[in-house]
Amino acid sequence: MGSTGTVLRELRGAQKSAKGVSLYSRYVNRPAGRVLAAGAYRAGMTPNQVTLTSALFTFGALAAVALVEPSWTLAVLVYAALVVGFAFDSADGQLARLTGRGGPDGEWLDHVVDCGKMVLVHTAVLISFYRFGELPSDAWLLLPLGFQLAAVVTFCAGLLREQLGKAAASARGPSWAVPAAPASPVRAVALLPADYGVFCLVFLLLGAPGAFRAGYAVLAAMHTLFLAAFLAKWFRELKALRAG
Repeated sequence: MGSTGTVLRELRGAQKSAKGVSLYSRYVNRPAGRVLAAGAYRAGMTPNQVTLTSALFTFGALAAVALVEPSWTLAVLVYAALVVGFAFDSADGQLARLTGRGGPDGEWLDHVVDCGKMVLVHTAVLISFYRFGELPSDAWLLLPLGFQLAAVVTFCAGLLREQLGKAAASARGPSWAVPAAPASPVRAVALLPADYGVFCLVFLLLGAPGAFRAGYAVLAAMHTLFLAAFLAKWFRELKALRAG
């Protein structure tokens, strides 16, 4: 087992493409995940254990959002736990690529945890609104439900787009493969509002319920706009695959 520095250098060579990745994921979450992956490697952890560690941090933070009265202390603790959970979510894949121990079971577990996270984060906000929010109107309770719908549909539609694209490429053979486009800096900036790591920042406002509601509503609107744009893009791409 090499030194931590050696492992980190090997992990840098085992990164996913930067295409379609926001600046936060590229320059904050992935490097943090790389450090955690190196530590996990040195500790002898498996990629699936790292995935479960990510779930522990994330789901623990979301339980606190739902069950504990909002405060600035809670805001900092929840944000920190969500950020660490997200970094471990990057670390599991990096560790799998480094060790060659990835497989369908690990990919399945990772997607299950991601899906649970997307459902539970907005459920936790809904419960917090109901229990502690002192809302101006009960209509605010619909906001987490709408945000949850946008997040889950984006996740499922994007996953289907990826899998259907791979299936089409496999069916048509290697000669049909389309060269990957270079990562776009403009796209990396534009995707920031849709990045889960940026979304986590809103929980730093838990100590000010009005500001949290406003920030959460703005993000919900932006995610809905992104959903519409993504659905149109993915539909065009899949239609082109059929036509081609």
